[in-house]
Amino acid sequence: MSAGGDGEDVPELSERPVRVAITGATGRMGVELRELAADRDDLTVVLVVSRSGDDTDDELEDAADLPSLLEERDPDVLVDFTGPESSVEYVAACVGTEIPVVVGTTGFSAEQNAALEDAGESIPLLKAANFSRGIAGLRRAVREAVSALPGYDIELTETHHNGKRDAPSGTANTILDDIETERETDNRVHGREGDQPREAGEIGVHARRAGDVTGEHEVLLAGNHEVLSLTHRAGSRGVFAAGALDAAVWLAGREAGRYDFSDVIGDSR
Repeated sequence: MSAGGDGEDVPELSERPVRVAITGATGRMGVELRELAADRDDLTVVLVVSRSGDDTDDELEDAADLPSLLEERDPDVLVDFTGPESSVEYVAACVGTEIPVVVGTTGFSAEQNAALEDAGESIPLLKAANFSRGIAGLRRAVREAVSALPGYDIELTETHHNGKRDAPSGTANTILDDIETERETDNRVHGREGDQPREAGEIGVHARRAGDVTGEHEVLLAGNHEVLSLTHRAGSRGVFAAGALDAAVWLAGREAGRYDFSDVIGDSR
């Protein structure tokens, strides 16, 4: 958790399922969230909105009406996987209605990230680049490996589907932040071309976009005549949707503050 309380004293919620709102409901993650939510007993979806209309979907509401819809439907938490601009707009609507929000959107500018940080002063806001428990394990393993192998060269490669817009991925940037914290360096080199001998301390970063790859991240450490490779592959977007719904249930009723998925799974490092 970045700010706010310790997350332990959660107000008592009623026995009813957590009431969830979903933005970007017609997008890749929105569809996954809705499908998985339908099979869960601990939550119920009370609002789905999208900027893209769908006349065949009777539940779908217009995202332009989100502020009034939040007042009307009164969800316990909103889950957002859209785009940076719309995400900031939706979070502002949640601040106005005092509704906690889970943000899985990536690719924010510094100014947009600052707006989300400010929102976390008013409402519970959980923002994460990845909601996979496996990625949480990878991050922990990477931190330990980087600490145990000082001086080893490090390369990070990530692969995603051909429709992904931001590069490197939000998850890759989070892993790179972990590496830089352990190494106390920020020398990232994105791809290589021409005469580019490797400099001591640099971290190579490579982003690949192809087909329908859900997500793959590999961290390679090499030195002392040995190579260590740590890799995570996601087989389905359902992995991320399930984690985001877990986060939504966890976040409902928390105190205002900025939280991370590590808080949900108990990794406070």
